[in-house]
Amino acid sequence: MTPGNGWGAAVGALLARRLESQPGTRLCLPTGDTPNPAYAAFAASGGSLTETEVFLLDEFVLPGGHPARCDVMLTLALLDLLPEPPLALHRLDVAAGDLDAECQRYEALIGERQLDLTLLGLGANGHLGLNEPGTAVDSPTRVVSLHPDTIRHAADYGPGVAPDRGVTMGMKAILASNEIWLLVTGAHKAEILHRALMGPVGAEVPASYLQDHPNVVVLADDAAAALLPT
Repeated sequence: MTPGNGWGAAVGALLARRLESQPGTRLCLPTGDTPNPAYAAFAASGGSLTETEVFLLDEFVLPGGHPARCDVMLTLALLDLLPEPPLALHRLDVAAGDLDAECQRYEALIGERQLDLTLLGLGANGHLGLNEPGTAVDSPTRVVSLHPDTIRHAADYGPGVAPDRGVTMGMKAILASNEIWLLVTGAHKAEILHRALMGPVGAEVPASYLQDHPNVVVLADDAAAALLPT
């Protein structure tokens, strides 16, 4: 796909067309630097979530309102830009007294009818959501300890103590999605994208599990795709 701002515009327009053509979509969304240009373009193009059920991919165990919280980032990057809210917005409640029970609740909610479309970013260590290296292919929604690289990156999102735990949709639910879009930008992601798509499938690079999914669309800019076959 195109580099720079052109990538965000292309992905945002693609998502807007997809949701317009398929109302009632159950959509999983990530947060972070990668999807933000696509979210801005989606909103600018008149995209709507009023007929879309949105599931947040993951969340850091941080106080409510912290700028590094995924729900805060999604609100600022997308939801606040739309004239109307989504049909429904589902998220993991990290303030719940029993996080394991909260994860089981979310897993059951996802499993009521499999996700139609899941958008994913790609971590520098190959993680998807907060499914860090070592994650099993059948992992459920659960509490996780964060990889040191993830902790350092999360600290860039806001002040205060970086989180060392999170909750994440597991690989089982992700891979059960009917369709997956993998969003990747930047030259610093070129090597891990190559490993994810062309290397061995296994827990060392959780994104490699996508090789066995029947309906994955890779939306990478030119810099991220530099090491892939043409």
